[in-house]
Amino acid sequence: MPAAAAPIISSVQKLVLYETRARYFLVGSNHAETKYRVLKIDRTEPKDLVIIDDRHVYTQQEVRELLGRLDLGNRTKMGQKGSSGLFRAVSAFGVVGFVRFLEGYYIVLITKRRKMADIGGHAIYKVEDTNMIYIPNDSVRITHPDEARYLRIFQNVDLSSNFYFSYSYDLSHSLQYNLTVLRMPLEMLKSETTQTRQESFDIFEDEGLITQGGSGVFGICSEPYMKYVWNGELLDIIKNTVHRDWLLYIIHGFCGQSKLLIYGRPVYVTLIARRSSKFAGTRFLKRGANCEGDVANEVETEQILCDASVMSFTAGSYSSYVQVRGSVPLYWSQDISTMMPKPPITLDQADPFAHVAALHFDQMLQRFGSPIIILNLVKEREKRKHERILSEELVAAVTYLNQFLPPEHTIIYIPWDMAKYTKSKLCNVLDRLNVIAESVVKKTGFFVNRPDSYCSILRPDEKWNELGGCVIPTGRLQTGVLRTNCVDCLDRTNTAQFMVGKCALAYQLYSLGLIDKPNLQFDTDAVRLFEELYEDHGDTLSLQYGGSQLVHRVKTYRKIAPWTQHSKDIMQTLSRYYSNAFSDADRQDSINLFLGVFHPTEGKPHLWELPTDFYLHHKNTMRLLPTRRSYTYWWTPEVIKHLPLPYDEVICAANLKKLIVKKFHKYEEEIDIHNEFFRPYELSSFDDTFCLAMTSSARDFMPKTVGIDPSPFTVRKPDETGKSVLGNKSNREEAVLQRKTAASAPPPPSEEAVSSSSEDDSGTDREEEGSVSQRSTPVKMTDTGDSTKVTENVVQPMKEVYGINLSDGLSEEDLSIYSRFVQLGQSQHKQDKSSQQLCSRCPDGVIKLTPISAFSQDNIYEVQPPRVDRKSTEIFQAHIQASQGIMQPLGKEDTSMYREYIRNRYL
Repeated sequence: MPAAAAPIISSVQKLVLYETRARYFLVGSNHAETKYRVLKIDRTEPKDLVIIDDRHVYTQQEVRELLGRLDLGNRTKMGQKGSSGLFRAVSAFGVVGFVRFLEGYYIVLITKRRKMADIGGHAIYKVEDTNMIYIPNDSVRITHPDEARYLRIFQNVDLSSNFYFSYSYDLSHSLQYNLTVLRMPLEMLKSETTQTRQESFDIFEDEGLITQGGSGVFGICSEPYMKYVWNGELLDIIKNTVHRDWLLYIIHGFCGQSKLLIYGRPVYVTLIARRSSKFAGTRFLKRGANCEGDVANEVETEQILCDASVMSFTAGSYSSYVQVRGSVPLYWSQDISTMMPKPPITLDQADPFAHVAALHFDQMLQRFGSPIIILNLVKEREKRKHERILSEELVAAVTYLNQFLPPEHTIIYIPWDMAKYTKSKLCNVLDRLNVIAESVVKKTGFFVNRPDSYCSILRPDEKWNELGGCVIPTGRLQTGVLRTNCVDCLDRTNTAQFMVGKCALAYQLYSLGLIDKPNLQFDTDAVRLFEELYEDHGDTLSLQYGGSQLVHRVKTYRKIAPWTQHSKDIMQTLSRYYSNAFSDADRQDSINLFLGVFHPTEGKPHLWELPTDFYLHHKNTMRLLPTRRSYTYWWTPEVIKHLPLPYDEVICAANLKKLIVKKFHKYEEEIDIHNEFFRPYELSSFDDTFCLAMTSSARDFMPKTVGIDPSPFTVRKPDETGKSVLGNKSNREEAVLQRKTAASAPPPPSEEAVSSSSEDDSGTDREEEGSVSQRSTPVKMTDTGDSTKVTENVVQPMKEVYGINLSDGLSEEDLSIYSRFVQLGQSQHKQDKSSQQLCSRCPDGVIKLTPISAFSQDNIYEVQPPRVDRKSTEIFQAHIQASQGIMQPLGKEDTSMYREYIRNRYL
């Protein structure tokens, strides 16, 4: 069934801030610059924010006239041409928000962006640079001595580091939610359209839609999930004042996209991580949960798979899988004043009825449905009781909560001491994780927007038939989620999430008909690409919360990491310790100020004077909260009725109020994602069109040797990868040096000698060989003084690289083919009589070809240009004269063509 609606594209994508002495005028337009909106910001108020939005949509000509009148009216002397009354302050791509400390308000603008991913034609951008502008003018400014310090603390949150936004795709929600909203029944959309029409001032917005039959399309814009929005507090002051297109919500976390090439068929693998803005902070300063059930280091990770050959949410194939990480939902903390690498874990408050855990799991049931699966990776056996404190309390909380839930929706608890299995030489950590991942994915299922393919019905797979989730006529829905945690939710958690994601990726590829069995093996191009994506994801999240990159990676747990990795692990551990001890407190203050947890107020202690921020994040310590929930019926009643489906995706009155529905013409710019992505009526450059350079499995991972199976699902050798020379600068320089030495090296030994020498190498040597391109010829240098020693070649056999052994003699058939190829090349050359006589003496069996061309002379050395007709010459001459300011009179055809263009474009 085709989608009943389309996402609404924001009409404010380009911004220009104009300045006068008394006003700021923020002019926003869509990308085609056909629709404009204007915000007027008052600069005469020292501490209040006065913004006026007339909600009128201007044309380009109307905006020019408006700015011209403003320029003329704000000049110091009427009629004076030398001075301007309207100045262009800055160009931008979006408004982050407005903030005030102790003086007046600031406006934060996105001045630089970079495209990071593309989902169904909807671009996802990363904030590259911002500009913070003080709004009141100098004549009314009331200075405060502590304003500069608050400004430095606020700007300590680096907005150019891992903040993302989109003009048409809701990044705060999952793909399953966004596509479920678009597939709402038409009757629901019609009823919502009548309720939301009053917000538009255009009384002719539905004119012609009914008479044209089915040409009208519903546009839907949903409210963001504020838990994952990081500028919600900055936009809150203007939320009810301006049009929704001015509100650009940004998320914090990670976004990466890679291209999996399956025999020429492009498949995009996208990884999006949304960091929670509730109870956010740094490693040792934010542990456990607050009184509202929000946990520290809570990140929702979604992997999206889409067939890039069809760019449409309606006709394309899309699949996604969501999992969550977060701290243990208890009242616990660690005291860092002792300056210990592992401070002792203390339980701050007794919670015998698991009130905090109940609030947390109630949120998860509402957003993800059931079952909620907890994978607890903390240690269970310790000489000194440390991490085991958390395991015992979490087991008690889950056991208490489960006794009141229906049996089919109970919380599933899986304890697994990952550190213990890692130290054991008899156990394979990833094999055990793979078993857990299979059971988890079978329980939760995954999302796909197309029904099961016919081939899976003809050749049913046992694993596929056991898959859980919810099956609907248009595909499958994920019901429930895996929640993974260790103590820090960094290293162990990232590896566990990778294994679950790898298992889910196999099911996603199978559902889209790209593999014959839902199974992926290590050392394939697809898994290597996915592993690199997850390591970037883990490094980014670890830097945000812990202050360093990952210490233990997937290769560490596979026990194939090179020996040089140990020194890197030590450096990352020291970096994490330094960050936690010296810089985390300042980062925590910046996050509290940016998210609006702390509001500077005259007469109250400043942010840097507070001994702790415990009271800021736990609201029940400052005031009495409403009546507590029942100790037995701890869930929201509406949520439990619709399980296993998530309540947020159920079509009900409460959820319909969160949607904005409007009816558009079929080719209206607000819903035409094809024109938004390709921009066919615009002169574009290759740099803008192909600005997204993503990792490709064929270019970066597939070996470059001839005869290799190009399938990304073929198992490669550990040192066989196309990304060896692309690794880093040192590897490139080493490869260049080895190519130079190979040029003066003696002939290579036989194939047997090469294979025997490679078998004697150690595992470390094999890892180092993987950093050199397969096309290079690395040699092992010998002592220059000893001429009797023969250099040992460790290159691959010639037959394996080129597909043929060049030292063998060619057969007569190959020589005949080569002779014909030479004659084909000679027939294209300019031949004289002598060459023609030589050709006449060619042996039998060689084809003689006569060049046939539209040109009298056409070969690789000489081309005679074709004749240009008179009309083309006149057009070119007129073009040259126009560049010199000499304009040609317009003819009747030109005038009529221009009138038709104006009528179609603007009227």
